Amino acid sequence: MKNNIQGKSNNQFYKKTEEYGSASIETLSKSYLEIIKSLGEDPDREGLQKTPERIAKAMQFMTQGYNQDAEAVVRGAMFTEECSEMVIVKDIEIYSMCEHHMLPFYGRAHVAYIPNGKIVGLSKIARVVDIFARRLQVQERLTQQVLHCLDNTLKPHGVAVVIEASHLCMMMRGVQKQNSVTTTSAFTGQFQEMQTRNEFINLIAARLSK
Repeated sequence: MKNNIQGKSNNQFYKKTEEYGSASIETLSKSYLEIIKSLGEDPDREGLQKTPERIAKAMQFMTQGYNQDAEAVVRGAMFTEECSEMVIVKDIEIYSMCEHHMLPFYGRAHVAYIPNGKIVGLSKIARVVDIFARRLQVQERLTQQVLHCLDNTLKPHGVAVVIEASHLCMMMRGVQKQNSVTTTSAFTGQFQEMQTRNEFINLIAARLSK
């Protein structure tokens, strides 16, 4: 199933194509139709007639990481480089789904590694974060998965990952704490040494002047 979205940019036409698995969309749509009925709503009223399919497509998009190989993404953009200084990509936006209540959590990821003869295209670090975030998750596992992916592929001197996120399962229900932020971290190699770890923490906390 494809949705084609056409637009005009810089006087050039472009086409954006989104692909969905038709069988999966049909199955999910039927399930969400029953959920809407169970909530006491009328799925035939105007505003809800296409809602089951919309939710199905949204869920397929938000869990597309199951069909993607993060390690393959890294291996496809690795380069030999004699660099041994810390590389940091910080403030990577994350949007994921808590597996306990199927509610979103969102925030920022900060990722660093110390090369050991190999570097990776910077955008691929953000891509790795997205691949693991686009699954039913817990923040603790997400942090570890990003770390292990980079550690297994790049074989660096060390990897550091810190994620800060707000969870709607705490904000909309339960304790309903609107300002709480959960921070998780994971370190390997040289980042287990306090001096290197502190350098990383100081750099992601800093707002460097332009």
